[in-house]
Amino acid sequence: MASPSKNILLSAAILGIFGVLGATLVSLTWTATAERIALNQQQAFLRNVYKLIKHEEIDNELLKDVITIHSPALSKGKIQVYRARKQGEPVAVVFSPVQSPGYAGPIHLMIAVRADGSLAGVRVLSHLETPGLGDKIDDSRTDWILDFEGKSLDDPPIEKWKVKKDGGVFDQFTGATITPRNIVATVRKTLEYFGKEKERLFKQPAAPPAEPPFH
Repeated sequence: MASPSKNILLSAAILGIFGVLGATLVSLTWTATAERIALNQQQAFLRNVYKLIKHEEIDNELLKDVITIHSPALSKGKIQVYRARKQGEPVAVVFSPVQSPGYAGPIHLMIAVRADGSLAGVRVLSHLETPGLGDKIDDSRTDWILDFEGKSLDDPPIEKWKVKKDGGVFDQFTGATITPRNIVATVRKTLEYFGKEKERLFKQPAAPPAEPPFH
């Protein structure tokens, strides 16, 4: 008959084995879930990109052809710049996320600029704006954000990169001028940055982040 001490040791060993197995199962589940989440985020990011730049216009691996920039004028945080190419030739860059100040909090934007300096388009990734007012920046609510497509620093002239209330050409929202005013300014600053840094943005060696901040 086993002694009490041996029974205790045996029970402890069994509990230890179950503990290890449980921890391993949790770890494997977390890893599989994290990978699935990351994949879903990547796919959502690419769907947004392809709304701005047609899939057939690109033949490089966009998620690997990326650099990180720091520009306080554009965003408080890091910005990933994804380079789109066709047969090695520059097509566009996608800045994501670019942070624009909003009325209720920061607005995160995806801004795609073609190699010729014109906008492929702009999309809102996230915001905290008031429903029914500031949230009209979302393309699921109105087509306001779509008006940036094709614009450049020459069209309209840079002095007209303002909302109409300030003497510019872009519409504002009734009761919510701050939000569109800030987005227009942020998009203009992004175009100015691209104009100054175009060569470096396309030539700098790619350095994909370990965990891309997809939104």
